[in-house]
Amino acid sequence: MLFSLFEYLEKQFHPPGFGLFRYITFRAALAAITSLFFCFYLGPKIIRFLQKKQIGEAKKIDGPKNHWSKAGTPTMGGIIVVLGALIPVLLWANLKNESVIILCVGTFALSMVGLLDDYLKVIKKLPNGLIGRYKLLGQFIVGLAVGLTVYFSGDFGGHNTATTMPFLKNMNLDFGILYIPVAIFIVAATSNAVNLTDGLDGLAIGLFTIVMLAMGLICYVTGNAIYSKYLSIIFIPGAGELTIFVAAMVGAGLGFLWFNSYPAQVFMGDTGSLALGGAYGILAILVKKELFIPILGGIFFLETISVIIQRLYFKYTKKKYGEGRRVFKMAPIHHHFEMLGWQEPKIVMRFYIIGILLAVITLASFKIR
Repeated sequence: MLFSLFEYLEKQFHPPGFGLFRYITFRAALAAITSLFFCFYLGPKIIRFLQKKQIGEAKKIDGPKNHWSKAGTPTMGGIIVVLGALIPVLLWANLKNESVIILCVGTFALSMVGLLDDYLKVIKKLPNGLIGRYKLLGQFIVGLAVGLTVYFSGDFGGHNTATTMPFLKNMNLDFGILYIPVAIFIVAATSNAVNLTDGLDGLAIGLFTIVMLAMGLICYVTGNAIYSKYLSIIFIPGAGELTIFVAAMVGAGLGFLWFNSYPAQVFMGDTGSLALGGAYGILAILVKKELFIPILGGIFFLETISVIIQRLYFKYTKKKYGEGRRVFKMAPIHHHFEMLGWQEPKIVMRFYIIGILLAVITLASFKIR
């Protein structure tokens, strides 16, 4: 909105300094600052509202006992992140850019799926919230919409179904007609992965912010013809505009971390985790970096794999031996380390360190190619 206004004023009246708004880096900085201060302003108000309405986390009997004291902590705080990111994007991004619209709509839609899940769990007191298959249906619809739009769009320079291969120079993988189911899988997988990671104070939002910092650089170089050619990656016209969205997410992530760091004043709930995970997956799709997801989001990937291994092994041993056995003391894997006696802040900080290393490896892989 403001971008369009300043663009119009610059063309019509040529006021000094208004040309700055044409630069992605300048608007990205504005988006990050706007979202950060928006969260600082909005956060306490939303937290007080949630406390007043007694919208708090339920006691999780099947979770670690040291988490029982967290029962009653306000949840559904993902509203802070989603609004704190999307509003600055609407202000500072070029809304004529198709990819920006896809990303905003997809993120908002997944947030609504998470909001419904939180509403059923916290307010309606349904233990499992939204039934799993209905949650997957929501993710499936968003993934299908993203896949179809990208598949038939004319804004991807003929690379609609292709993706950059990690560590291999001048090599792209083309999914062809399989791209649509691949997009559906990516959106559902990343959305659920961040949801599974959201189990310790500050863990998911901190890791997500680290991932977004790396994605910001990836979006910028992917949308720059010179840099993308130099790095031998797919050039996507207009992808640089996604940097505005990423910067807003970084600002909102830091703003929410202010309230979500140990001991947390608010939890994001599925309202935030499903939306943020989906945003990561959609971003990777739009810049054709789908195969980098398990590397950059390695912690999210590990958390998901730990749950899959735990469940499969439990079912297998129960069928074979008559009793279920476990690989990990508890899954997702961050709870395994808790059961080993690690303190929550130490787990979070060490996962941050690993997340930073994975981000560095991901960015370095472009040059290694």
